[in-house]
Amino acid sequence: MIQVHSRTVGAFQENAWLLHDEAARELVLIDPGAEPRALAAEIERIGARLTAIWITHGHIDHIGGVAGLKALWPDVPVYAHPLDAPLWEHAPRIAAGYGLPFDAPPRPDRGLAEGDVLEFGGERFEVWHLPGHAPGHVAFISAAHCFAGDVLFQGSVGRVDLPLCDPAALERSLERLLSLDDAVVVHPGHGPRTTIGHERLHNPFLNGTARLRKG
Repeated sequence: MIQVHSRTVGAFQENAWLLHDEAARELVLIDPGAEPRALAAEIERIGARLTAIWITHGHIDHIGGVAGLKALWPDVPVYAHPLDAPLWEHAPRIAAGYGLPFDAPPRPDRGLAEGDVLEFGGERFEVWHLPGHAPGHVAFISAAHCFAGDVLFQGSVGRVDLPLCDPAALERSLERLLSLDDAVVVHPGHGPRTTIGHERLHNPFLNGTARLRKG
């Protein structure tokens, strides 16, 4: 059984998620968006071995800590979807446009694809390709957890006014998430945890009271 820890990092207040297998004393880190030293300190505090870094999508606020962590743990593989390669390539320029320091991350070690299964802590996490906010956006979904990146938030959804966004694709991705059980806990890229059931009832973009607009 895994324990889920979080640390909010960076100028965009992004949630980095740490999955902790207490029995094996191993960790997976999802979306280290910034502050790699703080994340490394949290890993040391937990006292487990970092085994992998999973990336939901390649926006700067989700990959900004990758370079620093790879410098500390060069053998730890980074997983990401290849359709987000342009976002990784242009990340330093995009960060500069916000006036933010940014260490260019190395290319991901392993590509993700729809239907891949990542096993950790006795749980099977299926990779769902959920484009819209980013072309290679994925979520990591088990029977109890959905690490949703920037597809779904408490009361809102991901932006569609950024380069390479696709509002129609995001709407399809959101519809797909509604197939999950109401009890599934959503761990978003920003803001508090929620559940599929809560969002089904109260999120205006899921209950039909609001629609996505680009720009």
